[in-house]
Amino acid sequence: MSERISEITGFLLQLDALKSVNRRTYINGGERVENSAEHSWHLAMACWAFAELLQEDYDVARLIKLALIHDLGEIEAGDTFLYSANRRDAPIEERKGVEKIAAHPGNPIKNILPLWDEQELGQSREANLLKVIDRLLPFLHNITSEGRAWRDNGIRKEQVLKMHQFIETENPEIYEWFLSKLDDAVEQGWLADT
Repeated sequence: MSERISEITGFLLQLDALKSVNRRTYINGGERVENSAEHSWHLAMACWAFAELLQEDYDVARLIKLALIHDLGEIEAGDTFLYSANRRDAPIEERKGVEKIAAHPGNPIKNILPLWDEQELGQSREANLLKVIDRLLPFLHNITSEGRAWRDNGIRKEQVLKMHQFIETENPEIYEWFLSKLDDAVEQGWLADT
């Protein structure tokens, strides 16, 4: 058997571990929590769709690559909840995980680490769009599950506003939509106003 094929299959199995990293976001209106691999796929599709919708000059192939690798560090570090007190430390541990993946002998993708750094630091238009959509998707899941993750974790409106404020600068249209849905969530009782 070809050694190259054996090495890359080992690499692919290492990536497969992302399917075992559960998040706190509920899918399908609250059916179950999603895993990080599902989130990465959904993010890649959403970024592609938004790039087409916005009709700005995005490098869609690069955008999709950024979306697919953005949570790879969670294989080692696990998922850090958006509203967690130790959120600031997460990128350090996640980067260590990405370094391990990048160093795998079967990895033929030589720019995984620079791409991960780009999406983490927001060093391109594509990375900035990814960050907006990465915040939008869990918000959307909370709306469709009547705020289940918010309620499970005692999240308040001010916390959601704080973590989504940057969207106002990146895309005012998306931010306006976000604010209207946020107000609806408070009115419905899915999100505490205080």
